[in-house]
Amino acid sequence: MPAINPSQIEPRAAAKAATGALPIDLAHLRRYTLGDHPLELEVLALFVDQLPITIGALKSASSDKEWGMAAHTLKGSSRAVGAWTLATLAERAESLGARASASERGKVVRRLEDAADKVRAYIAQLGSDD
Repeated sequence: MPAINPSQIEPRAAAKAATGALPIDLAHLRRYTLGDHPLELEVLALFVDQLPITIGALKSASSDKEWGMAAHTLKGSSRAVGAWTLATLAERAESLGARASASERGKVVRRLEDAADKVRAYIAQLGSDD
């Protein structure tokens, strides 16, 4: 399988997020799992397990560095599984940096939580289809 340059994924992520696509781009994920459905479900379960931890790290970030690391982690893991909307929101969170007030950060976290809820519901539905 050819290597994928992250800079090639970023424009696709924004485009997919803007189109209102499904919460997870299964075609993207299948490129990495070679269509192995049980592996897809396992990867998605790990992703879902990490969501509250990573979003919690954003909520409790006491420095710009902690905020940036948590947002970057969420952005990367979301891109890896094809959760483009969540990845785009995490990218916006990452770019806030020092200029963001606590209120702005709170709004971003709420949007991330809403998007994460949609991702979790979609993944739960995938698991129940078996």
